[in-house]
Formats: sequence, C-alpha cells, structure tokens
Amino acid sequence: VIIILPKQYAEVAIATLHKHQYGQDAAIIGKIASEEPGTVLLKTSFGSTRIMDMMAGEMLPRIC
Repeated sequence: VIIILPKQYAEVAIATLHKHQYGQDAAIIGKIASEEPGTVLLKTSFGSTRIMDMMAGEMLPRIC
C-alpha cells in the first residue's frame, strides 16, 4: 500500500500502521517536492539521485 498525505500527518500515520500486524514494517519511502512537474527522482544505493526513465514498449507494471 502506498499512502500519500501531508507531511504533518506522516508520523501519526506510521505509528498507527505499526500497531497493526500487517503494518509493522511501514516506513516513509519518499516525498513530494517542488521539482519539475512529472519528474520522479530515485535515490540510488550509493546515495545519489537519478531521474526515473519513462516506460518504453508495453505499458506493463514494474515488478521489482
């Protein structure tokens, strides 16, 4: 489940999710910033940031 909500509610939401057996691993994984509209930035395992490429070919879901 991905939940998008204002930053001021994030910690309360995480605490609430942690109380449920299926939400014990809930975490904040991203943020919405005032970058160029439509740009998705990924943080790499090296700590740098890169732009997520648009899907090419068939528009199938990404299964990682």
